[in-house]
Amino acid sequence: MSITFVSSPWALDRDADLPLLLDAAHQRGIDAEITVWDDPAVEWQAYDAVVVRSCWDYTTRRDEFLAWAASVPRLHNSHEVLAWNTDKVYLRQIEAAGVPIIETRWDIADGDDLGDHAEWVVKPTISAGSKDTARWESPADVYAHSAALVAAGRTSMTQPYISSVDEEGETAMLFFGGEFSHAIRKGPILTRGEGIRQDRDGRGENGMRTPTPAQHEVARAALAAVDEVLGHPADLSYARVDLVTSADGSPLVIELELTEPYLFLVLAEDGAGRLVDAVAARI
Repeated sequence: MSITFVSSPWALDRDADLPLLLDAAHQRGIDAEITVWDDPAVEWQAYDAVVVRSCWDYTTRRDEFLAWAASVPRLHNSHEVLAWNTDKVYLRQIEAAGVPIIETRWDIADGDDLGDHAEWVVKPTISAGSKDTARWESPADVYAHSAALVAAGRTSMTQPYISSVDEEGETAMLFFGGEFSHAIRKGPILTRGEGIRQDRDGRGENGMRTPTPAQHEVARAALAAVDEVLGHPADLSYARVDLVTSADGSPLVIELELTEPYLFLVLAEDGAGRLVDAVAARI
């Protein structure tokens, strides 16, 4: 059995999950290596499983990345899932399926209703690592940020800033092969007044967390919604459901990451082994 974990050139030294996945595979007698998705020398058909991991440059090369994904046999997660999940407009569909998400407005223009909130977050629907994202107190800044994204041919999304994030952070729930693996507290990364930055790193102030029953319920509903939207089981090898806590204490989905989420394996005892086992079970 052979597996390759796929990264991008600049992420090779940044993704701390990769060596843990290699070790876990080797401990199980599985041939495993790390490859780069846009390396033309790689013979993808030679692997029993091609597992997308830290392809973090896809946001500026999405068409190229998805064309590559469509050409790769035995891809985890599938090309269909990646095509759907790499644009956050998917939130509309999981909300329609009954999953509670953060209140979201799309392509806000000057004068549009922003809702009665103290702060807002504006970001493009195709992005990663909080790039081109900012937290605003002024409606004028919200309108200007959204307008700039739309003028650049991008879809913008505007959400109220959830104040609980400042103290509680986000809860990232990790599932491998459909089974819950571990959960992480992700510390806040958007600072009031800093505007748009391109150098944020969401892998910093994090630690293990025990999810509540309500968080488990919403995370499971989000994963079930993927099957409903696609019209068949998505057969996910990995998934990360990011949740925040609303003012009334209920969990809301902020993102459903099925493409290249950081998995925080450095914090989860044998988390890498659970992912390798989930992939191997699908071979």
